Amino acid sequence: MADLRINLAGICSPNPFWLASAPPTNTGYQVQRAFEAGWGGAVWKTLGDPIINTSSRFAAVHFNGQRVAGFNNIELITDRPLEVNLKEIYETKKRFPNHALVVSLMVEPKREKWHEIVKKVEAIGVDGLELNFGCPHGMAERGMGAASGQQPDLVEMQTMWVKEAAKTPVIVKLTPNITDITTTAKAAVRGGADAISLINTINSLAGVDIDTWNTIPHVGGKGAHGGYCGPAVKPIALNMVAECARSPEVGVPISGIGGISSWRDAVEFLLMGSTGVQVCTAAMHHGFSIVEDMIDGLNNYLDGKDLHSVNELIGRSVERYSDWGDLDLNYAVVARIEQDNCIVCNKCHIACEDTSHQCIERHTDVNGNGYLKVREEDCVGCNLCSIVCPVEGAISMIEIPTGELPLSWNQRQAAIGATGSGNDSEDSGKKEAV
Repeated sequence: MADLRINLAGICSPNPFWLASAPPTNTGYQVQRAFEAGWGGAVWKTLGDPIINTSSRFAAVHFNGQRVAGFNNIELITDRPLEVNLKEIYETKKRFPNHALVVSLMVEPKREKWHEIVKKVEAIGVDGLELNFGCPHGMAERGMGAASGQQPDLVEMQTMWVKEAAKTPVIVKLTPNITDITTTAKAAVRGGADAISLINTINSLAGVDIDTWNTIPHVGGKGAHGGYCGPAVKPIALNMVAECARSPEVGVPISGIGGISSWRDAVEFLLMGSTGVQVCTAAMHHGFSIVEDMIDGLNNYLDGKDLHSVNELIGRSVERYSDWGDLDLNYAVVARIEQDNCIVCNKCHIACEDTSHQCIERHTDVNGNGYLKVREEDCVGCNLCSIVCPVEGAISMIEIPTGELPLSWNQRQAAIGATGSGNDSEDSGKKEAV
């Protein structure tokens, strides 16, 4: 079996699967149960000045029969006294010395406040700290969480304050509620962050009850925006992880978070630059035991790839992630319908005819049976037909030779500039570039 151990900026863990700072890591009882189930690490629910949470606080978005496609919450940081949390953290680390135990922190943007809480938490023995600059609701209205995380200067300054007092590795947790995630990632690095974690939850409203007109959830008839997570946010999280991983100005380990529900999701995050991953919604949906399938699945995947360590996966796809301007404009694929698998449901024809390039035709054979065929000379390879097709293997996207050398938009524009031509037509641009 492959070696699943990871080292995130000096924080060692028996496997890359951690529980994120959230309701599942609220108490010592929960974290210890998680470690017994097989989780490699946990980030303790955010400590700070205890607050009062609302009674109604969770909501979910169910889609097409799938429960909890997205998850929304208006819960805040810990509502338990700091001393109680510290006692349980100490007991948990003493009982599970080989598991990664990181503590999430959030206080006012004041140097002495950060120094005070860092010293108290590190005194009981933890493996690292995670600075919560991402919570988008409740705490943000008090000048903390995302209110700090959206301002690079505050991210840099507060990270620097923590590093002045900290003796353990410092992870900065970033908010996705920002235009360019790398801006705050770079600020965290300038402040001395040993690693970053992303993404925290996305501003959201789960829904509105069209019978009562109340928001979902509501607290006595009033609602507020919350944080969105779960499978629905995975593509957003994966992109932000990739952007940070490919930025040379970031250059620190990444703990990936956002919609990770299976070992396959975890592999994607690892390939895009995460050293490890954090999970919340999937554990809340299915319980701590899901980590067993994650560990088994990752082990089998690594064995199938003849890889001896999970670390061999980290960042392997980063160099394949670029900007649109670097994509090959001369690369071409077309859709091809496998007649033996096609059930002639017409989904592909309808999608192509109504919303794409009108290149799938309906025909009738000599026996009067209908069939579908792609007019390949007009197909632009958009992939829509294969996406809407309900039958696996019925439509394949086939690469076809174009007889043209690879040519990106950036290369094309550079070639136009080199020839001094002002003609911006596609055809002349291609000719000049080639």
